[in-house]
Amino acid sequence: MILVSHRGNISGRDPTKENSVDYILAAIDLGFDVEIDVWYDLNKKQYFLGHNEPIYEISSDFLLTDGLWCHAKNKTALEKLLELDVNCFWHQNDKFTLTSRGFVWCYPDNWSEKGITVVFDSPNTAVLSKNIMGICVDDPLEWRKLL
Repeated sequence: MILVSHRGNISGRDPTKENSVDYILAAIDLGFDVEIDVWYDLNKKQYFLGHNEPIYEISSDFLLTDGLWCHAKNKTALEKLLELDVNCFWHQNDKFTLTSRGFVWCYPDNWSEKGITVVFDSPNTAVLSKNIMGICVDDPLEWRKLL
């Protein structure tokens, strides 16, 4: 099962660090994939990371890092991410959406054999016993202990 760190979190949410480059790279160094929130500013011709707004300026090279699941936060970001050929997706409240690499990204409490489901529950074997490809969580270190 693939464990995806939600915005770089590894031991619970830390909104002050979420989507920051060092936080993301630390999660990757621990062996996790990471879901990140990507914006693109057309006026500045620049990528940014941030959940509710663009905060951290990043290069396109950073987005080519292995293990990233890029959640496009605006239409321009989606178009630019597709040009880069990175694993990316767009969704609002859709139960399921396809990533650019053909994976299914699943909204909480929705499951797909070929998908990654966002899970906000505490680590538990019931979720891990589901026939799914992986989960995106804020505490992958705890979930990994159950594998």
